[in-house]
Amino acid sequence: MKAAVIVFPGSNCDRDCKVAIERSTGAKVDMVWHGETALPDRVDLIVLPGGFAYGDYLRCGAMAALSPVMAEVRAAAERGVAVAGICNGFQVLCEARMLPGALLRNAGLKYVCKQVELEVVNQQTRFTAGFQAKRDVRMTVGNGEGNYFADEATLEQLEGEGQVVFRYRDNPNGSARDIAGIVNERGNVLGMMPHPDRAFEPELGSADGALLFASVLESA
Repeated sequence: MKAAVIVFPGSNCDRDCKVAIERSTGAKVDMVWHGETALPDRVDLIVLPGGFAYGDYLRCGAMAALSPVMAEVRAAAERGVAVAGICNGFQVLCEARMLPGALLRNAGLKYVCKQVELEVVNQQTRFTAGFQAKRDVRMTVGNGEGNYFADEATLEQLEGEGQVVFRYRDNPNGSARDIAGIVNERGNVLGMMPHPDRAFEPELGSADGALLFASVLESA
């Protein structure tokens, strides 16, 4: 498998994602600056990492969504390439209209950083097939604007079409219907607030995140 991690000004989990993918899958990972207008050839996975792209000015992810490389990310997704947006990357995907909804300020108006328990709601996506019968997993959140919001019609569609992939067991930020991660209708674009890149080895408190990257490897 070959992967690319997009680096925006203010990204701070880009190296975490690179190491997590390499150790979980053995894949070759290229770091791609946001100003590039091309992606590496034959890439199987594109990751938009966590952090504070452009300092989270205007709205989280709003400026990053207009970066030159995002046109290539969108084109790759339309070809069926797997795209994962983690934390700030999820915000970018929503601002780029590659995923529905928006990420708002946490309900408690405070930054939340802790390990969370998640339910794997849909194990039939290319990002979750490797979880098999494992429905309860642990990862880490670190955000101030991780409160997922969408109108009722969109939420009903997400639920009805199996697009809700991860759900919080104990919602830390007020997300609608405890949603922690979703996929697009095609199933190849994932957005999630918890960090699989901070939970890929037992020494980190959980190795559950490695299963997500391994799932993409298997699908590739």
